[in-house]
Amino acid sequence: MGEGTALRDNRIELIRASWHELSISISNVTLTDEGQYTCSLFTMPVKTSKAFLTVLGVPEKPQIFGFTKPVMEGDKMTLTCKTSGSKPAASVRWFKNDKEVKNVVNDQKEDTNGKTFTVTSTMDFQVDRFDDGAALSCRVYHESFNHTPQIAMQVLEVHYTPSVKIIPSNIIPQERQDLTLTCESKGKPVPEPVLWTKDGGELPDPDRMVVNGRILTISVLNKTDNGTYRCEATNAIGQSSADYNLFVHDASTSQHSIIPFPFTETVTTFVKIASKTTSSKSTSNGARYLGFIDGFCC
Repeated sequence: MGEGTALRDNRIELIRASWHELSISISNVTLTDEGQYTCSLFTMPVKTSKAFLTVLGVPEKPQIFGFTKPVMEGDKMTLTCKTSGSKPAASVRWFKNDKEVKNVVNDQKEDTNGKTFTVTSTMDFQVDRFDDGAALSCRVYHESFNHTPQIAMQVLEVHYTPSVKIIPSNIIPQERQDLTLTCESKGKPVPEPVLWTKDGGELPDPDRMVVNGRILTISVLNKTDNGTYRCEATNAIGQSSADYNLFVHDASTSQHSIIPFPFTETVTTFVKIASKTTSSKSTSNGARYLGFIDGFCC
């Protein structure tokens, strides 16, 4: 292998020898096998031929550090992917689902053996609710893999406050009609059963105002049903609510001549944090405002 060094190793086997060809086989190849090999034919004069053997260092399976589960919406997450033993240095890329993440920091350092490299790649991002269930994968590419990368993967679990929306069955509710209000709430953990109220208090007519899960049904509408109906959803992260302002139109009015009374839907969110509770509200014209009073937002 070296200049003038005979090959004496049980892993090296002579598989063919003739006046025209001399072939050897090396099993369990290691990095130390890299170097120049010389074949000599002892004739007069001696004939030699040389070849350089390059040994690739196969990267170790990548590992992801810094991953926690679950994470809260709005948290900043820093993930590092690490792989060692590559020669030449491997290429590391991050993906969220099938889309590559570009804003990453890569670094490579030579290993103590002086031959291989340890490669790290770090990704920073802020978590939102749409990341829940996203697959984060670190993919290591190297010429020893024949175009198939090694992959380390983690799946995000994001906890977030509920989002609430009220959907009426009728756009123009009239007297003596039935009205169904459906409260759509999404959150993680899954929100507890919703709470329906009217004008800040309990539903005044339980015989006609029936709650079934997330649905409020008001039978045989009349003018006394006018008011603000609120659906409130709560989970371990916080609380959110949505308001629906009901205006009951006269039954005798022709539907074609009715000018829809613009109901307003107000969405309020409270997030449980250590020092204060924040909330946001939207008015009927779409404006949003924030404020704090004694640690509460209104």
